[in-house]
Amino acid sequence: MGRSIQSKLSSKKPRQVRDAEATKKQILDAAEAEFAKNGLNGARTEAIAKGAGVTTAMIYYYFESKEGLYQAVLQRPALEMHEGFEQLNLDQFPPEEALKILVKEAIAYEAAHPYRGMLWFQEANQNQGKYFKLGNWQENFAYLIKILERGMLEGCFRQIDPFLTTLHIIGICNLYFNAYENIKHTRPDLQLLSPEMIEQHTQAAINFILAGVRNNSNAVRNS
Repeated sequence: MGRSIQSKLSSKKPRQVRDAEATKKQILDAAEAEFAKNGLNGARTEAIAKGAGVTTAMIYYYFESKEGLYQAVLQRPALEMHEGFEQLNLDQFPPEEALKILVKEAIAYEAAHPYRGMLWFQEANQNQGKYFKLGNWQENFAYLIKILERGMLEGCFRQIDPFLTTLHIIGICNLYFNAYENIKHTRPDLQLLSPEMIEQHTQAAINFILAGVRNNSNAVRNS
């Protein structure tokens, strides 16, 4: 009898954990949309609760405050991207191939998260990056900087400023999505968020970036 009760109790715990994680994800997803639209100052916990299908009390239970929820929303992409880049094992590839893989992964991530661009804009506009800096984005920048530095050391990339080039590459990958609501009016004949157009954007971005960083004089010497 005792074992039976213990078994029932232990079997409930994993499900409770799963339910808690699912609820937190629902809240974070709804909060991301609300914060992207209104920023920290204008966002309403009632709207987030409605979007997540939970009570406002549940939000405070998991995140303590609207500010705590906002911090979690901003930190989530940094953690997700760090885990994604870590799994790519970029060090095992030559610099040019590693750069292609990273750019492709970054664009795919942006395409899957349409609210992130406005989220960063609201954070910069309202808080001047006060909460953004808590996400430790330096680690994600470091993946790209390391590839560029390795490429320069091996001679396949020309001598560039790794930090500035990293910013330029991020801009090439992200603007397509961050400014979509404006850009779509310049080419209403195109379905810019269709899989086909995103694939075209990905290949064009890779080609453009590689053309900018390659050491062409080294390629001529080796030919």
